[in-house]
Amino acid sequence: MDRRTSVGVHETQKGKSHMKQTAMLTTASLLTILLMTFHVAGDILFRISPAGLVNLFAVFVFVVQLYGTLVLGGRRAGYIIIFLGSVLGLVIPVIHMKGTRGIIGGDIGNSSQAFLFVWTLLALGITATFSIILSARALWSLP
Repeated sequence: MDRRTSVGVHETQKGKSHMKQTAMLTTASLLTILLMTFHVAGDILFRISPAGLVNLFAVFVFVVQLYGTLVLGGRRAGYIIIFLGSVLGLVIPVIHMKGTRGIIGGDIGNSSQAFLFVWTLLALGITATFSIILSARALWSLP
């Protein structure tokens, strides 16, 4: 195998690796958005957050992150949007673990739906952290 063939194989492997990273980031970001919508629904259900127009801000944030994930994916702006949305997603479980009206001190623990709410928070923390790592790596590797 000559040098040109070796370089071509390396570039092909590098391209496949980049596509795999992009697919993983897209999937993790979409899961983060989905879990954040479950979380907002849980907050409304448990009366941690009031139902009303204030939740339209959350919808706006989700739409911006969805746009960054699907339309701007692979671009610097998309990576930045995913990074910031994922940081927001990571803050949510932290607030609920520390807050007096969160998991420990609120009505959630007395509900039959507590398991799903807590599981959603844990899964959100995992997918958001993974999205932060992948989007930071993607931003770092840009020229």
